[in-house]
Amino acid sequence: MTDQTSTYALRCSGLVKRYPDVVAVDGLDLEVSTGECFGLLGPNGAGKTTTVEIFEGLTIPDAGDVEVLGMRWGRGQDVALRDRLGIQLQETQVSEKLTVRETISLFRSFYDAGRDIDATIATVSLTEKQNSRVGKLSGGQKQRLAVACALVGDPDVLFLDEPTTGLDPQARLQLWDIVESYKRERGTVLLTTHYMEEATRLCDRVAIVDHGRVIALGTPVELIASLEADQIVEFTVDGDLDLTAVGSLAGVRSSKTTEIGHVLNVIDIAVALPALLAELGSQGARLVTLTTHQATLEDVFVHLTGRMLRDA
Repeated sequence: MTDQTSTYALRCSGLVKRYPDVVAVDGLDLEVSTGECFGLLGPNGAGKTTTVEIFEGLTIPDAGDVEVLGMRWGRGQDVALRDRLGIQLQETQVSEKLTVRETISLFRSFYDAGRDIDATIATVSLTEKQNSRVGKLSGGQKQRLAVACALVGDPDVLFLDEPTTGLDPQARLQLWDIVESYKRERGTVLLTTHYMEEATRLCDRVAIVDHGRVIALGTPVELIASLEADQIVEFTVDGDLDLTAVGSLAGVRSSKTTEIGHVLNVIDIAVALPALLAELGSQGARLVTLTTHQATLEDVFVHLTGRMLRDA
């Protein structure tokens, strides 16, 4: 990893990418600081992957300006720029007949300089599997191998596109540890995810993206605090409901109806729950389901869009 003096590792302004049936990115503006782990959070189809592929030089935008490590694609700097990037795609296809060591050695050969192969294998906890063929690895081991291939060139910027999708909790935690280790070396990370806990733990800042636009930007703590709620109450009823009356109950900050039910942002759960039950009784609405939880980044998305992030 080389020294970086630029304030921003990644920048884009007015970014647009259109396809015949959809506008994938619609005037996106982003700035990712050097040494920052920046998360793009949003549902499938929000434009996250397209944005990352534009930064990686894999997709050409229809409009807008893109800067990566102070350079721009297509200006005669592409080879030098690719030598400083580590890329883990949603699906990394490598030969299943190669061993772990052979695969990482192959990717190391693509770079002028890079990391020690043994050290890279150890970083992703695959030392015991280094002579195993890729086809024999578990899903979590294959994901760690994909990250190792992205790290072995000693990149200044690491792109991770939904790196833990489909992994079990233990495998997900192992990958989080790898990303945190890279961050400690002052590496810059651009991460896409739809896991709230992942974004909260790893990211210094997140941009919530929907329909190709940034609808919220800040640290996870700042975005959650914007709800001005300690707890979230989600419930469904059998019958009609006057949500305006519910939203004005004591202890309730705001209310919203989503595609799967009603959501209350609550500042005092001990006051709000009894008031809610009494109000439902007075309206003759029978409570069917009710859950409560601490406010999360997903609740920020629901508050802004009226849709559940995981179902959007």
